Amino acid sequence: MEAAKPKILLCEDDTNLGMVLKNYLELNDYDVTLERDGRLGLAAFQREKFDICLLDVMMPNMDGFTVAEEIRDINPDVPLFFLSAKTMKDDIIQGYKLGADDYITKPFDSEVLLHKIKAILKRNEEIHREEVNAEFDLGSYHFNPRLRELTVNGKVQTLSPKENELLKMLAEYKNDLLPREAALKKIWGSDTYFNGRSMDVYIAKLRKYLKEDSHLEIVNIHGNGFRLVVSE
Repeated sequence: MEAAKPKILLCEDDTNLGMVLKNYLELNDYDVTLERDGRLGLAAFQREKFDICLLDVMMPNMDGFTVAEEIRDINPDVPLFFLSAKTMKDDIIQGYKLGADDYITKPFDSEVLLHKIKAILKRNEEIHREEVNAEFDLGSYHFNPRLRELTVNGKVQTLSPKENELLKMLAEYKNDLLPREAALKKIWGSDTYFNGRSMDVYIAKLRKYLKEDSHLEIVNIHGNGFRLVVSE
């Protein structure tokens, strides 16, 4: 079966540049969605899953910086490049503060952009592969996120997808603070009050699953998040 092409969201209001860039990237085996309006670009991101976003800064209805903020609220990890004629130092710094992986000033070389895209997608693929294969020993428990299995004393508990993702984040932050907002945005998509209450229910379930080892504890750091404490 042929592998799916990486999906790119391209937001660019310059008609000629947008089409030239879309055609060039598609010739290089990318699936490109082109929007010429910031608001439409955000709507596209809300509808579909993209592997990388390329955002012009100056666009009608919603500028690229605002689109980036909204995208980061939905998915803090998706790679994001700004493509901009704004070359002032303050603009570039603002772009990086919003979580950009790169800020590319116009005019730029399309081939250089292509290689930057390839590099960051390869890096993310390697990180994802490492994360998928990671397993955790938590006290007397063994946790395999890939199989969604939590094992203790020969007994296996199969976790739901959300239970699995939440325990995986707690394990990655072991003995450190897992920020509440980070978990909500990554697993539930937003940090609303109702999603927060839902996460509290899942924390209670995980505490129940881990109760057989007194050296394990999920501690609520009020207003900030949770710690999976593993004491020796």
